[in-house]
Amino acid sequence: MRAHPLFESVPNFSEGTRGEIVAAFAGAAALAHVLDVDADVDHNRVVVSLAGNASHVVDALLASVEVAIDHIDLREHRGVHPRVGAADVLPIVPLGDAKLAGAHELARELGERVWNEQHVPVYFYGHGEPHTLADIRARRVTPDLGGPDLHESAGAVCIGARPPLLAFNVLLPGAPPEAARALARSLREANGGLRGVQALAFMLPGGVMQLSMNLFRLEETPPAAVIAELEQRGVVIGPQQVIGLCPAAAANDAAGGRLLEGRLAAAAARRGAELCAAQGDDEHLRLAVRLEQVAGQLAGSGIDQEELLAGAERATALIGVLVAAGVLDHELRTMLECAARGLRSALLYPTLSHYPARIEALDEKLEAKD
Repeated sequence: MRAHPLFESVPNFSEGTRGEIVAAFAGAAALAHVLDVDADVDHNRVVVSLAGNASHVVDALLASVEVAIDHIDLREHRGVHPRVGAADVLPIVPLGDAKLAGAHELARELGERVWNEQHVPVYFYGHGEPHTLADIRARRVTPDLGGPDLHESAGAVCIGARPPLLAFNVLLPGAPPEAARALARSLREANGGLRGVQALAFMLPGGVMQLSMNLFRLEETPPAAVIAELEQRGVVIGPQQVIGLCPAAAANDAAGGRLLEGRLAAAAARRGAELCAAQGDDEHLRLAVRLEQVAGQLAGSGIDQEELLAGAERATALIGVLVAAGVLDHELRTMLECAARGLRSALLYPTLSHYPARIEALDEKLEAKD
């Protein structure tokens, strides 16, 4: 069975306070596989992580944009995060063997449909486009589709292809606003700071400053590297927060239970459970219960090396389980293979040398899937 391209999207919507609207976004996103829903009251923003093949991702995003248009009025919106739209940013991210060029094509297709079907202006940004989100938010460019005037209540939608990145926040207790903003400026790659870092500083209710970052070169600057830099500068560091999900290879303690690969495997297991339950016979029903249990374990995967190895083994084993149950399709196989390989890539040398038999067995199974 040949794998089909798999894509993730992490749409950001300008609503984080009304639980019923957040739930509506999750329901719309369920046309693909929902990996995570992360609402922030202070930012008044919700980040949904979803994954699937191209058609499922497009359908889920179109449905989600419709929810935003129907329920969010930017004229009444309040929140500390900058925004240009109710459905503010819709990034398309290639996973596994999918390519950025394919994500770019999908972003273009999605943008055309948003404008033609929902009549909200669209900005394109990121891979293959001349503009950045900073250009768009600074109003240095006009929409690529529609405009120049924006939708009265929904604003515009920013759609683009990009590699994986991590939204990572650090509280700065006791930091004066100007010092926090100066720190953010100094960390930005654009200002000669850390490679792959975009940073802003916000004052949260209660007067605490938050350092809000996008880490877009995770192989060079993961969260641990940012924290090490802050510690070297003598910055007093408060709680850390991962927004959305984090690739296992870049994870630090703040990403425990929020691993992208763990959630991918969990989503595949849950879908497998649904398909087994639909069969209706006792054997499939018992398997559905077990798959739900495994999904819960995978969704909460921590960053401990033994957990990562066990997660990779579970994800690989699930392929055989779903084959035997007669419910494995191209999408689920690709999700599980992507999850297993991502978890495998996060294993360090001491783990590889301590469990040679397990690693060899895991690698043989992964190679057999190619």
